[in-house]
Amino acid sequence: MEEFRGGNEVVVEFDARSRNEGFARLVAAAYAAQLNPTLEEIADIKTAVSEAVTNAVIHGYEGKSGTIRMCLTQADSDIFIEVSDQGVGIENVLQAMEPTYTTRPDMERSGMGFAFMEAFTDELEVSSEKGKGTTVRMRKHIMPLENAD
Repeated sequence: MEEFRGGNEVVVEFDARSRNEGFARLVAAAYAAQLNPTLEEIADIKTAVSEAVTNAVIHGYEGKSGTIRMCLTQADSDIFIEVSDQGVGIENVLQAMEPTYTTRPDMERSGMGFAFMEAFTDELEVSSEKGKGTTVRMRKHIMPLENAD
């Protein structure tokens, strides 16, 4: 995925706590609102962000303290969302992205986080380095109002 910088960029950093997942969802939805998205497009963005932040809290920091960084940018009718942590990292990204794969079966997690991110965005890229953290990059196309049904 091409990284977009130089447009209208918003960066927020927040504690890696489950309660901040709702905050991240609202920030992403408010940012996307500039493009007049449909309710469905907003719901998709909120769901994808929720999954990315939840993964960072549960798997990235394993419940310990840390910081999550979310960067939002826009190019034409696309919203780019980057969620990153400096947690434990992912040993095998391809395996982690398989539906139902989880490193925390004790938490009754479904292992569908990456699958949901992929389903609710138009493009997903995950990069990670063991011991250094993970970055999730997503692109969501917002249908221009004149082309909407």
